[in-house]
Amino acid sequence: MQTPDLDSLPGIPLDEEGPVFREPWQAQAFALVLKLHEQGYFTWAEWAERLNRAISAARAAGDPDLGNTYYHHWLAALEGIAADKRLVTSEALARRRDEVQEEHQRLHGHSH
Repeated sequence: MQTPDLDSLPGIPLDEEGPVFREPWQAQAFALVLKLHEQGYFTWAEWAERLNRAISAARAAGDPDLGNTYYHHWLAALEGIAADKRLVTSEALARRRDEVQEEHQRLHGHSH
């Protein structure tokens, strides 16, 4: 699979080999976006615009943009575009968010 133009994505953590992920879920979210794009569910320009909006909204809400929240914006953009394209229902997204939060609490012994 050929990676689309990552230069069109603001702030993506990169090194000389490509995208950098701190946690497995970040790589999974990245791969899911690439797969959905590859399968024609949205154009790369649509994705870049959606991600830009998610980052702008987070900044407006007070995100200091230190680089450690980038994939949270990626995930928010993915959830939004998947809902808009009717690839998933808002109920399914909410249910999955709850499952992930419960798993995180179980593994780490605290809530966010």
